Amino acid sequence: MVDAVLPSGLTVRPLVPGDARAVFEVIAEQERTDVGAVEIEEDDLVSEWQRPSYDLSGSSIGVLDGERIVAYAEYMGEERYDAAVLPSHRGRGIGTWLAGWVQDLARSRGVAMIGMPVPEGSVGDRLLTALGYDVRWTSWVLRLPEGAMVEERPLPPGFQLRKATSADHEQVWTVTEDAFLEWAVRERESFEDFAARVWQRPGFEPWHLQVVTAPDGQVVAVANAWNAPADDHLDTYVSKLAVASSHRHRGLAQALLVAVFAAGRERGATSSSLATDSRTGALSLYEKVGMRPASVWLHRAIALGPGG
Repeated sequence: MVDAVLPSGLTVRPLVPGDARAVFEVIAEQERTDVGAVEIEEDDLVSEWQRPSYDLSGSSIGVLDGERIVAYAEYMGEERYDAAVLPSHRGRGIGTWLAGWVQDLARSRGVAMIGMPVPEGSVGDRLLTALGYDVRWTSWVLRLPEGAMVEERPLPPGFQLRKATSADHEQVWTVTEDAFLEWAVRERESFEDFAARVWQRPGFEPWHLQVVTAPDGQVVAVANAWNAPADDHLDTYVSKLAVASSHRHRGLAQALLVAVFAAGRERGATSSSLATDSRTGALSLYEKVGMRPASVWLHRAIALGPGG
């Protein structure tokens, strides 16, 4: 059980949708300090918070120094939470207090284990280690170096690659969730929550969602990507890449990567990236097309007893 007191002079309150920019700035500054780059976007928060199933006020806490948010935590559901503390406010016990807050909230909702990703070797990694969190899996942010290209892979006869339409949305959701649930430890995401994070994400454009269809017209592979600011340039970030199990090892994923990276370059991107983790077994696939790890993250978690 975490036993910590919030430093004197700080206040707390639940987050509201209008806090997205302030919370983004906290996370961005922490990522810039810990991994040398900002991976988060403000729209990531907006799309997560607009999920119909998500109760932001009941699942989040902001720590304020005066009017400024300097730290936050939010319980994302099931066994996952996120938290960040401004580097200028580290060393005051705020992270420890947030860990206790999240554990208490998750325990009250009947959750047996709770965890979050932290950059390997970071202040957050050392804190969670000291609090008894163990590593459940490893994640990597992979980048295709500037100027590098993924070798094109022709599609099998009868298969087609195109932008998704609204008529494809249910199949996109099904193919993606079926693929991710082969290894992810969670319940199936609802269609409405999936939509909030994909085609209802702020700034969505048709090229952000591309599919491969089989000869019978069914969607069998999906890529969701967009251009994101990365310090002094644009980066094409692949949020989701999924292939139906019955159509793997046919080059569909590689063809989608070629297509979305090209679409991103046409719109000003000079690099490309995605994230994967040790549960998927896909690291070698991405390394074969020339992507290389830019940062390593550990998902650390702790078992929650009834009283701590």
